[in-house]
Amino acid sequence: MNLRQLFDLSLAGRRDAVALEWKGRTYTFGDIDDRSNRMAGALHRRGLTRGDRLCVYLPNSLELIDLYLAAIKLGVIFVPINILYREREISHILADAEPKLYVTEDELPKLMDETGPAEVLQELDGDTPAALVYTSGTTGASKGAILTHHNFAINAVNLLACWQITERDRFLLALPLFHVHALGNGLHCWLLSGCRMRLLERFEHQSAVATFLDFRPTLFFGVPAMYVRLLETPPETAREIGKAMRLFVSGSAALPAQVLEAFRALFGHTILERYGMTETLMNMSNPYIGERRPGSVGLPLPGVSARILDTGELCLKGPNIFAGYWKREDATKAAFDEGWFKTGDLALRSPDGYYTLCGRKTDLIISGGFNIYPREIEEFLMEQPEVAEAAVVAAPDRVRGEVPVAYVVLRGPLDVAELEARCREKLASFKVPRWFEAVDKLPRNALGKVQKHLLSGPRMNVNTPNV
Repeated sequence: MNLRQLFDLSLAGRRDAVALEWKGRTYTFGDIDDRSNRMAGALHRRGLTRGDRLCVYLPNSLELIDLYLAAIKLGVIFVPINILYREREISHILADAEPKLYVTEDELPKLMDETGPAEVLQELDGDTPAALVYTSGTTGASKGAILTHHNFAINAVNLLACWQITERDRFLLALPLFHVHALGNGLHCWLLSGCRMRLLERFEHQSAVATFLDFRPTLFFGVPAMYVRLLETPPETAREIGKAMRLFVSGSAALPAQVLEAFRALFGHTILERYGMTETLMNMSNPYIGERRPGSVGLPLPGVSARILDTGELCLKGPNIFAGYWKREDATKAAFDEGWFKTGDLALRSPDGYYTLCGRKTDLIISGGFNIYPREIEEFLMEQPEVAEAAVVAAPDRVRGEVPVAYVVLRGPLDVAELEARCREKLASFKVPRWFEAVDKLPRNALGKVQKHLLSGPRMNVNTPNV
């Protein structure tokens, strides 16, 4: 079964039901179906056919949904491009994907002026590539992950079952559709469940509370940075939002345990943290019914097998795993070990099966022969009242090879010597940051994940008080 057949559960089966709210207008599932059919016709007349690549460089919009659905109906491979990317990054993707068509906001009016034919069908199976999503490329040129109809389908079916998403939900989506968090989870859960979705162009913390109160969603997918912003909500308003909500989900970056606890106290909801990747979509989730353990990404989803190597690296196997990297046979081969996908993430498994991520394998700091997981130190630093955010990275050291250093965003004045003393009291000596550096903000990508390779800032000597 392909995605088009699954989408028809809503596009045809709920044709008259309200599907989408976008910029003050509502659209039924029938409207969405008709628009995507017209878009499929427009793409077909431009010569796009099964296996061709369609690169799309657009912010969240109704037209982006039209293009994705049209690509699915034609068997065209959809290639979303991060709208924060600039010429060098875009040029790499265009050269690598070799699209038949590249759509930007300037191109949209020409596409949308055309109408019919109503629909162009292709015989597709579940192994057909549906999308080519490029990795962030922090360790070199980004690679295109080939995601199939099966990958997207099993991911959505799992989430609908495990998170109990139904047509009765009201879904608020403010994540960027060029990323698998919104595309793979958000768009597919909406279309398979038949729920009502309000799509925002972006998350704006100044208007977020008003949007929650107006739409009264039951379901929200967010990233940690969004939940940190929502902690600024007045208590009475937070409780009002919480009354309507059924489920808050967090992903794409680690959710600090203290944010989870503070959010629960304010909104009356325990955020459900889960774990996914571009190459795998969703792998694990805290349970909908059961313990949502702070700091943990929960249990493997149905059909997903997990194991931890002696090195601490987490490996996965299942129908959610991508088909390989586009035109990169060597990279694909290197990513697998006897059929297991090597995630590059370090993890621990509790006796009762919950997994906790310790950071990226490339982030692991080896100091004097001791392994240091930066996330452990970051979590401790963020428990301190003076510290709003923290990131720990390795610095070269002549004697120990590497030592941890901490970048911190401060809430106010800080006695660095006092902070160091607290670290020495609670952490092993080799885990104590060798120095602290104050920054106005941590560099993040579009989904809120800290880009540690970009960190730089003024050093705070540990002997300098009251910085």
